[in-house]
Amino acid sequence: WRPAASLGKMAAEASAVPVKGEAPPSLSGPESEPFWRRYLARLGALRSAPDPSQAPGGESGRRTELHLVFDQLISETCGPAGAAGKEAPRPEDVCDLLVQACKLVPLNQEHLVNKVCQLIHHLLNRFQVTVDDENLKFLVPYFISALKQCSSWTHVEILQALAASVYNNGPKCQKYLPNLLGENGLLVHFSSPAQPDAELKRAAVHSTANLCLSVPGQLYLEDPYKEICFQIFLSVLQSSKGPGVDDITFCMLLQNALKGIQSLLNSGEMKLMQPDQLGSLLAVLKKCMFHGLPGVNIDMPAVLYPTLLPQYDSRSLVKQETSEVCSLKPLVQNRRKKSKGKQKGKQEKEPKEDEDCREGSEKPKLSGDSQQKPGPDVWRLSLDETWAVPVKDHLPVHTLGWKRISSSDSEYSDAECGMQSKTRSFQATVRQGALSCFLSTVKSIEKKVLYGYWPAFVPDTPGIGSPQSLSLMTIALKDPSPKTRACALQVLSAILEGSKQFLSIAEDANDHRRAFTPFSVAIASSIRELHRCLLLALVAESSSQTLTQIIKCLANLISNAPYSRLKPGLLTRVWNQIKPYIRHKDVNVRVSSLTLLGAIVSAQAPLPEVQLLLHQLTPSGLGDSGSSTPHFSGVPERQGKAPGGPPLSMEKAPAELCWLIRLCISLVVLPREDCYSDSDTGSVSNATILEPSPVRLESLQVLALLVKGYFSVSQSYLLELGEVACRCMEEMDPSIQLHGAKLLDELGMGIIEQHKPDSPVALDQRVPVALVVTFWTRMLNGPLPGALQNSQHPMLQTSTCNALSSILPEAFSGLPADKQILCITVLLGLNHSENPLVKAAAARALGVYVVFPCLRQDVMFVADTANVILTSLSDGSPNVRAKAAWSLGNLTDTLIINMELLGQSFQDEFSDLLLLKMLRAAIEASKDKNKACPSKAMLMNTTHYFSLFMEDAVGLWYIASMRTLRGQELPWTFSGKRLAFQS
Repeated sequence: WRPAASLGKMAAEASAVPVKGEAPPSLSGPESEPFWRRYLARLGALRSAPDPSQAPGGESGRRTELHLVFDQLISETCGPAGAAGKEAPRPEDVCDLLVQACKLVPLNQEHLVNKVCQLIHHLLNRFQVTVDDENLKFLVPYFISALKQCSSWTHVEILQALAASVYNNGPKCQKYLPNLLGENGLLVHFSSPAQPDAELKRAAVHSTANLCLSVPGQLYLEDPYKEICFQIFLSVLQSSKGPGVDDITFCMLLQNALKGIQSLLNSGEMKLMQPDQLGSLLAVLKKCMFHGLPGVNIDMPAVLYPTLLPQYDSRSLVKQETSEVCSLKPLVQNRRKKSKGKQKGKQEKEPKEDEDCREGSEKPKLSGDSQQKPGPDVWRLSLDETWAVPVKDHLPVHTLGWKRISSSDSEYSDAECGMQSKTRSFQATVRQGALSCFLSTVKSIEKKVLYGYWPAFVPDTPGIGSPQSLSLMTIALKDPSPKTRACALQVLSAILEGSKQFLSIAEDANDHRRAFTPFSVAIASSIRELHRCLLLALVAESSSQTLTQIIKCLANLISNAPYSRLKPGLLTRVWNQIKPYIRHKDVNVRVSSLTLLGAIVSAQAPLPEVQLLLHQLTPSGLGDSGSSTPHFSGVPERQGKAPGGPPLSMEKAPAELCWLIRLCISLVVLPREDCYSDSDTGSVSNATILEPSPVRLESLQVLALLVKGYFSVSQSYLLELGEVACRCMEEMDPSIQLHGAKLLDELGMGIIEQHKPDSPVALDQRVPVALVVTFWTRMLNGPLPGALQNSQHPMLQTSTCNALSSILPEAFSGLPADKQILCITVLLGLNHSENPLVKAAAARALGVYVVFPCLRQDVMFVADTANVILTSLSDGSPNVRAKAAWSLGNLTDTLIINMELLGQSFQDEFSDLLLLKMLRAAIEASKDKNKACPSKAMLMNTTHYFSLFMEDAVGLWYIASMRTLRGQELPWTFSGKRLAFQS
């Protein structure tokens, strides 16, 4: 991490600013090697001179020559590296040249020391060179000696060279750390709070931060030095800008400290175990998150303590009354009515302004019925209001938030505006660095510890008369930098991810009428406020990258919030508001919108609120979203022939159309109506262009989630969804094929769940068995058999095996005989696959088939299944053995049922030797230390059935063996000679 471009005040940077255009000829192509050789030769000639006084001009001439060589090196390497495809010099050549230069510069010649440090800093940053171990052993001691012997005016340049040299080399500098970070270390001294020189302090913190940076897989700094570095960075972040320190220098100082802490956290070795340590870090991070944010000045305590109430959150808003003009208009108008005298003329003008505010406050409702474009309009984002209100340009800059004004409209000169713009840019970089560091903090501490600080960073509904607390959503709504807003949303997503257990206590389904606020109500209030703020941000955002983060954050919130315990309506607002973005011009926004819809349909499914949303007849609001995309009003408008296949079947048009299912089907198999600006479309004709692969994959996932959670809604589209799965498995893209097989599996499982004896679905509302037979007949006549035998794609084979095992038993008996034989033959063959995933899925599928009523009485099939399962029980893969053990349990259930129903006839046909192998395999499997060990009930079933076949003595011997093996009491009734045994 080398912010060389930001060191604007240094002479080295003034001479090393890259210029536009091609590199000088001396650095290009085949002349690159002579270029470095020429300078190495010149430096070597200067070193070979026995006495400087013998050189032309004496000592002064040698100094002049070195100055000239260093200046030429800096100037000739200012062009862009690798211009026009030409290679930069080798890293070892750069390091060799720098070491040679240092050997020529004695420490008593401070101007040359300053110049050679400029050269080192410039070349290492210019060509992104990491110093090797051998040259590092010379350079670091040289810098340490220079810092001890040279005057203070050279220290900034020396520290900059040190920072560039130790970049990614921190663990290799262990023996120099006592001099740098020891009790009286140089870096500790230069970065102390008492250091008056801000530039020197910034350079020292920069060097310390680079020492903390290391490459993954290498050693890290020792714990004592980590603690020292952490305290250095923390003290810098806790300090305030001193007198005489300009804003840019202070911002760069904060950036270096934040980057150092982030490097310590990313190493994985820094543990914030002490509460004060974590609280101090979170306090300074929250302070830096709002550094320079227009209209906000935050005062934070030294330590944040875990608490349920944000009592440490204080702020002062600059001209807060002005930023809430429209929200305070009614109060102002009432006050005007009481005014008299000279204000009468003013009152005649101001009501018109009130009318303008009311006209502007035609609030675009957060629903799909709104046709309001979410950009590029300017929105006033007041956290104390529910709606985003468009305002006029005459409001102050901080109230407009993201709108920029030109210098011609301001009261400052162009030079002042340029400096202000640069300052705002550096302040935004500090906020981004603080958010990135906070993200690393979130990932490095336990969730249960993090949630103690939930009120400090997550918004909550403000009390009556109290302002909205500062939180991550404040940045997401009011920061003028899109990148900073995206960073804040990324941190919020990381906090929400995996928060299901914490948020599960939220509840506000009943009205709260108590003297105190329960914690469950407080968390529910926070969830509602998150919904409100995120929807505000969604309406106002114009940056596609930030818009994607908003939608992902909403998806994370919905995936973890307990909506069954909350008042309905939250999901409805999100559902209606996200519809326009499904047709956004940016593919990432479209994909994240579908992800959000998938999160809604999978949240504690089935929810009555979502069921009502799915039955909406028209997708209102699925129109213009600020992009040049077509208005979508349902799939029937896009019915037609999908590329490479016949028209989609609409023969079973449901009485209640589900627009989400129609939408996802159209996104998967139908061509687009117009061409987006996606980069993956190429030059293919528009008539055959499908949606980009990520959009199609996400649509298939939404369909699978819909089928899993709301099969009663999806069952009307059974045949259509089957055809979609077939189309997907016919494609060449393995990911599309895999998701098509997953959709088919979910359809089969939905049918099975609906036909279970304890299913709450009425018989007349279930999918008819005849329709299920038709469905699976079409699947087996399609690409399903080919996908099962596609050995080049084992994941697809695994998914199709799972799909084949989800056939309804009643429907399997209705399939044509050749299709039944096909299923059995393929599964028996796949049990000999070399891929453990395929073999495990096939073993499980046979375990499902063996209990089918139409197959369990087939002695040959049962025997073949038993042999295959016995083979799989000895497989080297634990997953295969686990699936085989489960199937063995089903097999013993089938044997017992057959014995009870068929009696002696089945016993005579089934092999006693095979049964003995099954018992031995079950006993061996019980010794397995992993999950492949069969259950106690399965082992009992196997022994029970075996005892039915054997004589008393043999049966007693096996029971005694089982007792010894299990060490438990295994009660059962033993029939053969009508003897009862109990362990």
